Formats: sequence, structure tokens, C-alpha cells
Amino acid sequence: MRITGTGHASMRIDTAAGSILCDPWVNPAYFASWFPFPDNSRLDWDTLGDVDYLYVSHLHRDHFDAAHLKRFVSKKATVLLPEYPTSQLEDELRALGFTKFFKTVSDEVHELDGGLKVMIQALISPTDGPIGDSSLWVEHDGVRVLNQNDARPTDLVRFTELGHVHAHMLQFSGAIWYPMVYELPQAAKTAFGKQKRERQYDRTWRYIDDLKADFVFPIAGPPCFLDDELWQFNDIHGDEGNIFPDQWDFVAEYAKVGGVNGVVLLPGSVSEITAGGCETSHPVPDLGEFFAAKEEHLKAYRERQRVVIEREKASWSHPEIDVLAGMRARIEPLLEESVRLAQGVGGPVRFDLTGPVQGQDVPEVVESIMIDFPNKVVRRPELVDGAPEKVRYRFRTERRLVEHLLHIDEGDWVNSLFLSCRFSAARIGQYNEFVYAFFKCLSEERLQYAEGWYESQRPDAEDITVGDWSFQRRCPHLKADLTRFGIVEGDQLTCQLHGWKWDLKSGRCLTSVGHEIRSEPAGQSAA
Repeated sequence: MRITGTGHASMRIDTAAGSILCDPWVNPAYFASWFPFPDNSRLDWDTLGDVDYLYVSHLHRDHFDAAHLKRFVSKKATVLLPEYPTSQLEDELRALGFTKFFKTVSDEVHELDGGLKVMIQALISPTDGPIGDSSLWVEHDGVRVLNQNDARPTDLVRFTELGHVHAHMLQFSGAIWYPMVYELPQAAKTAFGKQKRERQYDRTWRYIDDLKADFVFPIAGPPCFLDDELWQFNDIHGDEGNIFPDQWDFVAEYAKVGGVNGVVLLPGSVSEITAGGCETSHPVPDLGEFFAAKEEHLKAYRERQRVVIEREKASWSHPEIDVLAGMRARIEPLLEESVRLAQGVGGPVRFDLTGPVQGQDVPEVVESIMIDFPNKVVRRPELVDGAPEKVRYRFRTERRLVEHLLHIDEGDWVNSLFLSCRFSAARIGQYNEFVYAFFKCLSEERLQYAEGWYESQRPDAEDITVGDWSFQRRCPHLKADLTRFGIVEGDQLTCQLHGWKWDLKSGRCLTSVGHEIRSEPAGQSAA
């Protein structure tokens, strides 16, 4: 089996029975904030896109690049479609000209022409990607590959049941806005970022140890940030709290835990994988030297893309749009239908929109809009002693970005505004997942699915004992198996899959609103 690196989470898998192109991403994503690193725009995409099968893991725009898919990927290709609860991925691919779909069943092995076997495991909670993320398992002639990309299954048991895996591709780097956008002292941001960076690696080591593949390929990150306004997010400034380590950093960290089987894929790298080994060639003479010159590469990349970024920015302003009226039209009908999400948010959320002010160099807040979840209205904030009423969640962003979201009728503000990192946030109290879940569900189909999913969740009956405590086996967050991911230190439980914490004395979640855990001292029930 031949694996050609094509950048970020993308790769081309070639076998004697057919070829599969996975998640091709080239164009900037999320308001021109994210770019793939290293630059993959100079690859021979006409050749790479001439494939038998296309696999798009999910709709995040660093995996689903509509312009690239439309221009470069053969419409004769059969799409390997994950089994998602909504049809949006299929609908959007059909709109790009794809007509041949192989609809897989999650966790079921399918045999294609020539003995090529595939299995796609679909994740379907409202917090999995844009309601959906997936992993692709491929087998041909006794060689097995798992492309986990940035999916986070609770375990990899289903894949281990299918036989020993020879190559494991998985995410290791950050793909979120936390903690960089939060309005915190720099020391706090660094501390939280360092903690997140360590947690990302801990999760990666756990997946690697689960699968025990012959070779491990770090993929699905990091993005790079070429806009001058976001340049500080690149991991080139010696910031131990940066959450975007690169592939070479992975190699160094993996070595610290005994990992010697890591394989880096640059765009254009080729790995020949057999049941007995892996031989890899690269488009550069020395990987270490390439990554040592990372800042130089990024600066050159920035100059090549500067005109692209400026062109994107010029398209955002739509001053003819009444933002308050537009947000009311988009959001109020969904608030009326929302029960679980509205209750979960539990209070108003304020957007402070900034814009240029004559005579000032720094943009100022020109409009504030309140999404009042308890009262299910979108309104102006009330003034209390001359200042807008207090809220537990507040976002600050450019008005023109929201204008553009309304102009294009965007139904997922997470997969656009929030992942762009072109905003700042402040909150009082704990993280609330319902806030972000709501903003990725700005369509009736998505909202109804999310409402039903949350409604269907019930505490399970099985308990486990770890140390001095007994508690439910499944994490209240996303049902991870706490026999594997749970760590107890004193009276505190941490689920290492996402880093969420609980106070076992009270069962209270220390990370987010709600999500209490059933817990008691070990042996209490028997007593």
C-alpha cells in the first residue's frame, strides 16, 4: 500500500485494487485564517485528484475544501460516505458534481472491487465536528491502515478486532480557539495553553497505545496563520503555551515516551507500507533542517498568500445588512424550538461588534446584540448604570464578519467564525458546551437532531471503582469509558479524552455547566 502525503489530514492511498483520496484541503479556511502547513498548493493536484474513491471525513473546512474538490477531484470518483444522521455532507458533495456514492454502515466492513476493504466509523454527537466526524480503516492484500484524522472515538476496540494495523494516522496538534481568544492575563493563557498542549499529547499516546500499529503518522495539524493579525498563533515564538505544535515537535515528544516508529509526511512524501515495514521518501533532503527553518518557510508562504488574504477580506463587508434584524430572522425561530440547548445555555449571550470609528486607529464596539436564551429573543442589551447588562458569555468580533455570515446564510458559526480565531471571548464561570453546540446548529435539521441527542442521554447503570471511589463507567460528557480514560487524584476525577474534571464528593462537574457524575466512596453501597 502506498501513502502519499498531500498536506494536513489529506493523503492519497494507492493499492492494486484502487486509490482513495482523503480530505484534500488547499485553500484558506475560516475567514482566511487557517492554511495547511507545509504549503501543499504546488502539488500536482490534477494527477492526485484522478482517483477511484474520495473520502471526506467530515464538514470542517480544513477537511472539506469545496473549491478544491470541485476543480481538482474527478467526478468519476465514488464517494465513500460516512453514516451520518443528517444528509448535509452528501448534499454538499452532490452540489459540487459528485454523483457516485457508496453509503457505508458505521463499524461495518465493506468489500469493494478487487478485494479492497474499507470501514468507516462515524461519530454522531452534536459536538463531533459539524455533527459528525469519522475514521477510515482500509485493508488490501493483508496490509491495514487506519486514518483516524482528528476523530476522537471513545476507544479503538472495533479497529483492533479487525486485525493488526500497520499504519496509524492521527491528530496530535490543536484545532480550536482555546485559550488564545479568551480575555485573560498572558500568564493565565500560557498556563492553560501548556495544559492543553500536554493533554493533546496524552490523548495521542493513549490512542497509539490502544492500536499498537507498526507505524504512527502525525497528521491533521497544525494549521498555520499567515494573516499578520493572527501571526502570533504560529508555534515559532518559543511559547510553551502554544497549542499548535508541528510534526517535528511530535517526533521529539513521542521519543520521550519511548516512541520510535513515528513517520512524518510532508506534502509530496511517499510511504510504501507492507506487512513487514515502511519505506518513506521525502521532497526535502533533511526533515530536521526543514522544520528548523519553519519561520523562514512561513514568511515566504505569507508573502505568496498575502493577495489571497486581502481578496478574502475585501469580500466580508455587507453594510446593507441590518445585523440585528438578520440575527433575529436566523436565530429566533430556532430559540422557539430549542428546549435542551436553551436550558443548557441558561442565560443571555452578548455579541459586541466592532468597526472603524472616524478619527480612531483602533476599532471600537459599534453595536451590541443579545441572544436571550431564557426569553428566546434576540435584542439590544439593556443598560445598567450606563453599561450593557452583564452576561456569562460574551463574544467580541468585527461587525463585517457577522454581516458576511448572514449574507451567505451560514448555518454553522463554529465552522466559520469561531474556528477562525478572529474574535475574543470572556465568560463568568465554567465552560458551557451548549453555547457552542447551539451556534453549530443554526438550521432546523441540525437543531432538531441536537435536541433529540441531548434528550436521549441518560446516566448509565454500570459503576466502576478506581482507588477510593466508585462512579459511573461512562463519562457524562461524551460517554468515554472511564476504566480507560479516567484518572483519580484524591477526590478529583479527570477524563483524559477531553480533559474534563469532576469533584467526586459532590458529583459536580468542574469543567462545564451540568454533566454531573454519579459517585460515592468505594464500598459505601455494600455497607
